[in-house]
Amino acid sequence: MAPADTERLWNGNYCKVMVANFMLHFAFYVLTPLLPLYLSGHFGATKDVIGLVLSGYTVTALLLRPFSGYIVDTFPRRQVLLLCFLLYFLCFGGYLVAGSLLLFAVVRTLHGGPFGAATVANSTVAIDVLPSSRRQEGIGYYGLSNNIATAIAPSVGILTWQYTGSFDVLFWLAFAAAGIGLAVNATVKLPYREPVTGKEPLSLDRFFLLRGWFVGLNVLFFGTCYGVLSNYLAIYGKEVLGMTGGTGLFFLLLSSGLIMSRLWGARSLREGRLTRNAALGVTVSSAGYLLFVACPHVAGYYLSALLIGLGNGHFWPAFQNMMINMAHKNERGTANSTLLVSWDLGVGIGVLAGGFLTEHAGYSEAFWTVAVLHAAGMLFYWLYTRLRYRPLA
Repeated sequence: MAPADTERLWNGNYCKVMVANFMLHFAFYVLTPLLPLYLSGHFGATKDVIGLVLSGYTVTALLLRPFSGYIVDTFPRRQVLLLCFLLYFLCFGGYLVAGSLLLFAVVRTLHGGPFGAATVANSTVAIDVLPSSRRQEGIGYYGLSNNIATAIAPSVGILTWQYTGSFDVLFWLAFAAAGIGLAVNATVKLPYREPVTGKEPLSLDRFFLLRGWFVGLNVLFFGTCYGVLSNYLAIYGKEVLGMTGGTGLFFLLLSSGLIMSRLWGARSLREGRLTRNAALGVTVSSAGYLLFVACPHVAGYYLSALLIGLGNGHFWPAFQNMMINMAHKNERGTANSTLLVSWDLGVGIGVLAGGFLTEHAGYSEAFWTVAVLHAAGMLFYWLYTRLRYRPLA
């Protein structure tokens, strides 16, 4: 890293990692809303088979993320990042050549591994290229790259398909985006890092940052709530509110809230007010979930999206910084993977629990349960996590 870059937040390497992270998530989300349609129309897959095929991606990512943190911390990070990104890139080519539903399912399931590993490696490299004096602020801005990708990629994918009518064009678009991310990351230069020595390679704390368990538990709470919301939102809107559309606008408002709160919260992160940012985030987000179910009409529906986005955008970078601050330099990958695994596990629990609750109790009751669960997570933060958090010296 050039001397002139040592204290600059927006140094060249950091900008490159941000661009690569945008491309990584853009490539994923440009396909996400249309894959069920592709599987149904191209292979004649039924709804339950579509769910089974697409869920393999998430399961593989969840299983491999803890090992990704260990690998990123143990081996040269740049080489690990490029290998993970290369495999992620090649899997998009697999969609183009998959001629049967079984082969597509295999490629999709395998794709989750490099995605999970690449997200851990890329976020860890972002921390490495940030000057220590700007790290907390930089972690907050880093999330903007995937927030923006998440906000615009589905719309780009839908418009591309409507204009061309070709899924092959979509697969090539995702393939190209991932390739650009790989090419950009290939130019990143990392500072020298001392090799890991004197630690048992298979000890539990190489896969999970044990001293940050309470932050992980908080994230699991909130991930569970989001898992129910994101998967059963459209059906709730149709059956309870009588809305036949509006899901896209809901997530656009949620993404807008995420982006705005990351920009507004940057100064607090720079000044080290992590617990304050997290407290504001969990409180606002909890208010959003409560409004969603307590005010069952259009105004409450859309305002809750903005509040949940604002809240999540405040607490996520704060929790990530808290986890990183409780890790040694050679544990940053483990810290990142711990946070991501906690969120993914929560979302998975939310999908399963939401299905059970909606089937046996109803959609309103399921979302009241979510509001109560989120409030419980908020209380756990205020009464335990906020007081227990201590950064390493």
